Amino acid sequence: MWIDTHCHLDAQEFGSEADAIAGRAARDGVSWIVIPAVDRANLGAVAALASRLPNCAYALGIHPMCVPGADESDLEALRAAVPQALNDPKFVAIGEIGLDFFVPGLSESPLREKQEYFYSEQLKIARDFGLPVLLHVRRSQDSVLKYLRRIAVPGGIAHAFNGSFQQAQAFIGLGLKLGFGGAMTFTRALQIRRLASQLPQEAIVLETDSPDISPAWRHPERNSPEEVPRIGQALADLRGMAVEEIARVTSINAYSALPRLRRT
Repeated sequence: MWIDTHCHLDAQEFGSEADAIAGRAARDGVSWIVIPAVDRANLGAVAALASRLPNCAYALGIHPMCVPGADESDLEALRAAVPQALNDPKFVAIGEIGLDFFVPGLSESPLREKQEYFYSEQLKIARDFGLPVLLHVRRSQDSVLKYLRRIAVPGGIAHAFNGSFQQAQAFIGLGLKLGFGGAMTFTRALQIRRLASQLPQEAIVLETDSPDISPAWRHPERNSPEEVPRIGQALADLRGMAVEEIARVTSINAYSALPRLRRT
């Protein structure tokens, strides 16, 4: 059994293929695909997609790259959506939320402060409703950690992790798992591969971030949750483990990070 803990299956790049892709992934052993929202406009879309597809679950949140176009009413809409979503067993987390200091302009005032405000307010939503978080941490690990220390949430996943060992240990110490996917399949990605091979196995979950971050064998084509088993094989090779054990351990870790997924 495999779990893709981060996949934007509702993205326009998939067009009308989402159902077929999820079906093929299921046949390849991908038992769960977690679909995070990115803005107010697709809160309902990810919920509807997960409702339609038996191996899909979803999270609700406002992505940091969507923050420039968002306003206070979007946060209010997210907070209002959560109580109803809690009645849906396929709702598993608040996400995708976090900070992005890689995209030009987002790390500068006033967008940096706006990002941090939206991130902190969404952490409060997760805290208030007892939900884990799916975190975007691109070139922002220390700032993401700063807010996590101030606003305690019940775990979650630092998605597409690419920080230092010290930062990794800080996230782990706060009860989070670290997401690894296609990036670790590139031989030139030395730091990510070291992290994937040396961090405690209990800290690692798998993801695709489809349609983005394609693995080496698909780059530069569109990524897909169908690639999770082969990405898992790459992790097994890096760690010198049997692929069946990687599937077992990473699935246990995903359920630990997203307890509602286990109950589903």
